[in-house]
Amino acid sequence: MQSQPEHSITLPLVSEKDENYYLPLVIKVVTKYWGEEIPLEVETEMAKKYPGMKGSGMMEGIELAERHGFASHIYKGSIKDLKRRIDQGIPPIVILPGIREIVQHATIVSGYNSEERRILTYIPEPDSVGAIPESKFEQDWEQDDMITLILIPKDMKDLFKNENLKFTDSNRICFEAEKLHQQGKIYDAVEKLRKAAELDNDNPHAWCLLAGAYNELNLEEAVACYEKTLKLNPKYYLAYRGLGNYYLKKANYALAESYYAKAIDVNSYRFGPIYKNRAVARLQLNNNSGAKEDLIKYLEQTANAPDRQSIEDAISQL
Repeated sequence: MQSQPEHSITLPLVSEKDENYYLPLVIKVVTKYWGEEIPLEVETEMAKKYPGMKGSGMMEGIELAERHGFASHIYKGSIKDLKRRIDQGIPPIVILPGIREIVQHATIVSGYNSEERRILTYIPEPDSVGAIPESKFEQDWEQDDMITLILIPKDMKDLFKNENLKFTDSNRICFEAEKLHQQGKIYDAVEKLRKAAELDNDNPHAWCLLAGAYNELNLEEAVACYEKTLKLNPKYYLAYRGLGNYYLKKANYALAESYYAKAIDVNSYRFGPIYKNRAVARLQLNNNSGAKEDLIKYLEQTANAPDRQSIEDAISQL
């Protein structure tokens, strides 16, 4: 067994393959770290609200933790802040880019290595951590505006009494809106997101979620909200992808291709299906060679592509 790094937290092992896994894994791990086991029957009842989902919404998990004695803070963090939390013995949950078929995922920062300048992240396997160079971690984290979630027992909440945390209220509203969206209440979600954007006009997370809701409703207001997001954070991958989707639906294939390309420039491995979307735009622009390249990349990055056979057939004809 390797020695424990100086700046690290030992987190409990929780298997993602557990048949009784209903809480988001990160919530389950952190609550268990603090010595709280949320009863399985409570998790099961909560999961009924989201049939067909493995695990439930993040906000549901946060609210369930709060009902079992926890306080939460959702804010825009920094590398310095992460290190401070680790040295306080508090494991931060962060939102990072996904890979292949998952556009976004939550993980737990379990430590840092000062000498090698690496951030350590939780992996649910014995004696395992992910060690990511700080610069790479920060570059990836910035794509979702460095969202940080802290869960601590309520009797420790005074630790944060004088903290000046950025976007705490508006990010909380954003998570509540995502919960409503998952429940199919998109118009209620829109109202909440408008409130979040008004509360913190410089929060790109709020603007991008509002743009996404407008996009789903096929409203042109989506464009201005995406553009506001990118003005605040030019690395916001989901805004470029959202604009690509918007213009693809509007049959503006040149703009769709352009915005998909900008998303791919930010992160070329974040979401495999974006290549299929760009291929559709390129086909409409008579760029068959570019479309073929994109379809090949789509299959390379989307291991479980349900349309693999039809895409392979399309590639053979291009």
